[in-house]
Amino acid sequence: MGEFNHAASQVDALAEAFPVEKFSWRPAPGIRSVSEVFMHIAIGNFFLLGQAGVAVPPEITSKINMETEKKVTAKEDVIKWLKESQDLVRSSVPRLDREKKVKFFGNDTTVDAVLLRLLVHNHEHMGQLIAYARTTGVVPPWTRRDEKK
Repeated sequence: MGEFNHAASQVDALAEAFPVEKFSWRPAPGIRSVSEVFMHIAIGNFFLLGQAGVAVPPEITSKINMETEKKVTAKEDVIKWLKESQDLVRSSVPRLDREKKVKFFGNDTTVDAVLLRLLVHNHEHMGQLIAYARTTGVVPPWTRRDEKK
């Protein structure tokens, strides 16, 4: 959980740092926009928790479809999705049997392996968002102090 909390805090800090007008920025046509990447992380958290055996609340699953990451674009809504997904990770993971066998994309694995995928997924897209931030002139908040030297 410590590593997840670290990644989540940086993802949240990036979401807050991006100005509203840059939430629609994308590096090229057909590539996820800033808001779409944040939504992809949130939806991924819910999906991966479900794969690990967590009962994701129906009021969340009923809102997720193939268009959700494109439709939820307002900064405050995107941040709400992120925080809800992170809260569910935090409240669910301590109660999971991490050695339990599960199917994941048709393969036999463990809950622990699915949780590792969740962590890697957060880090992967945080890296993408750092590149987006640097490209658009947004400084990741945790580096500001270092850049003033």
